[in-house]
Amino acid sequence: MHRLFHQYYQSPIGWLHIQSTDEAIVAIEFCESVTEDEVPHALTQEACIQLQAYFASKRHRFELPIQLRGTTFQQQVWRQLMQIPYGATISYLTLAKLMGNTKSIRAVAHANARNPLAIIVPCHRVIGEDGSLVGYAAGIWRKQWLLEHESSAHQLTLHFS
Repeated sequence: MHRLFHQYYQSPIGWLHIQSTDEAIVAIEFCESVTEDEVPHALTQEACIQLQAYFASKRHRFELPIQLRGTTFQQQVWRQLMQIPYGATISYLTLAKLMGNTKSIRAVAHANARNPLAIIVPCHRVIGEDGSLVGYAAGIWRKQWLLEHESSAHQLTLHFS
């Protein structure tokens, strides 16, 4: 079993709990407060640096080794999410189409909700077909903040037929 390291980062929209092994970041989750002593690692420290740059609008992509922990389908959805450009949004239906099956929209939404790597795997960029902000585990207000933060750099919406 791999040793787990963890560190907290105070973002403009709340605490982020960052977890890693020696090899990769395995989780970044919003939390209400610091609940335990940190056991930092070079990877968690680098994640904090890159998150700080993201929140300062100086980083649009993350360059961190990550380990996606979930089902094969969830991992496929999360990899697809990582293809959504900074400042862009995509609907759940469009994401299901990109996954190859419009009938998988509920499974796609479920995988989105179980994303263990907030911000790095940008599930906040997925919106309702009508443009509504729906389904963000950390709270719709955070989703709105993240989308407004990214759109302040540039506005881009993806539409696929």
